[in-house]
Amino acid sequence: MPRTIPRTALYTGSFDPVTNGHLDVIAQGARLVDRLVLAIGVHPGKTPLFSADEKAEMLREVCEPVSQREGTEIAIITFADLAVQAARREGAGFILRGLRDGTDLDYEMQMAGMNVTMAPEIQTVFLPASIGVRHITATLVRQIAQLGGDIAPFAPPAVVSRLQAKFSRG
Repeated sequence: MPRTIPRTALYTGSFDPVTNGHLDVIAQGARLVDRLVLAIGVHPGKTPLFSADEKAEMLREVCEPVSQREGTEIAIITFADLAVQAARREGAGFILRGLRDGTDLDYEMQMAGMNVTMAPEIQTVFLPASIGVRHITATLVRQIAQLGGDIAPFAPPAVVSRLQAKFSRG
């Protein structure tokens, strides 16, 4: 009898903050694999709003219901190198990428081409964003929150409260 190998996928992002758009891709991905690794990119040249630890905490909180509902293990890591290197370390055979529109597709196709050249054993899988979240970007959510706008439609409640706390200190 052939041995069943768990299917593992890597989903990278800055998650600064995690949005309903991210959660949409996470939920779709969790239906496809046995283990989903959420990889928070840490880049020394960027100054994020939330620390890597804060992002991991938010991801754990908002992804636990997805993990339980889909029966998928969700792990959270940070990485500061190439996504394909992180995928190899985690034993991922797939890199999941969410697509909102044609601009995303053009960019993601270039990235997928580069990744498959560096790591032919790792397949990129594109997941189209659901209609209700295609317009959401973390950058816009941060900007709206900073200006005191209502971000409840764009992020999970736990993230909304953290964003409000960040900007009320200023």
